[in-house]
Amino acid sequence: MEKLLKFQTDLIEQCKANDRRAQMKLYDKYCDGMFCVVMRFVRNSDDAEDVLQESFIKAFQKIHQFKGEVTFGAWLKTIVVHKCIDFLKAKRTEHVPLEENRILVVEDEDWNIEASITIEEVRTAIHTISEKYRYVLLLYLLEGYDHAEIAQVLGIQETTCRTQLMRGKAYLKDKLKKKEYESRS
Repeated sequence: MEKLLKFQTDLIEQCKANDRRAQMKLYDKYCDGMFCVVMRFVRNSDDAEDVLQESFIKAFQKIHQFKGEVTFGAWLKTIVVHKCIDFLKAKRTEHVPLEENRILVVEDEDWNIEASITIEEVRTAIHTISEKYRYVLLLYLLEGYDHAEIAQVLGIQETTCRTQLMRGKAYLKDKLKKKEYESRS
């Protein structure tokens, strides 16, 4: 384990010195995992490849800012998530008005969704929800970020994050229940 850590530290130092071979090794090590992260946001492989490429370019441009306080993978994942969000915001073509006065309370135990709903249907349902809720849901449910991390990534308050997660779960539950109802009809 220590050898692996030393190798990665040396590799990062070489990248800081603009060593293209070291950059390629680091890219090869992380590209598949980061591609999966991008696909959970972007859902189109061509766009995902572009976002991934831009993410690595930014990472190598900013690698001198990597101090080793977190793992390199976690540091890179933050860049990737930001690039995904930036891409989706730039690509957004329609604005959906939000009903802010509608407050829904959801108990996690009270989902009562049929087991026939697939993971892909859940992912599809998440992508039909308004951006402000979708990003929080994706980061929390699929990426495993906690409220403090999500708040930092999205530039919102932690309480806002909790509220958006609660509402996002409610909207998701509603969409899945409608899907369940439609499939029975």
